Amino acid sequence: MNLYPLALIAVMTAVTFLTRALPFLLFDRGKAPSKTILYLGRILPPAVMAMLVVYCLRGMDFSAAPGWAPQVIAVAAVTALHRWKHNTLLSIFGGTLLYMFLVQAVFI
Repeated sequence: MNLYPLALIAVMTAVTFLTRALPFLLFDRGKAPSKTILYLGRILPPAVMAMLVVYCLRGMDFSAAPGWAPQVIAVAAVTALHRWKHNTLLSIFGGTLLYMFLVQAVFI
């Protein structure tokens, strides 16, 4: 019997459990979090979103409209939806649906 798949599942289980339990073990529930943790909690979500936008738009080809127009239109739609409704899921799903429509039906 090959034990590699079982060992892999065991390691993934342990890592997942530790990432979920570690904050409760490191930070006492009775005290307020440190200023560093509060700062990171405020700064990291927008920073991660900005990095994802840069990552998604890194390969745009500006030589022809099908290389850049769907991405730019979808980013504008996500921005407009988020500023209008302040709903992250609506913004992401709306932008994704618009992008897929543009890529598959408009900019073929």
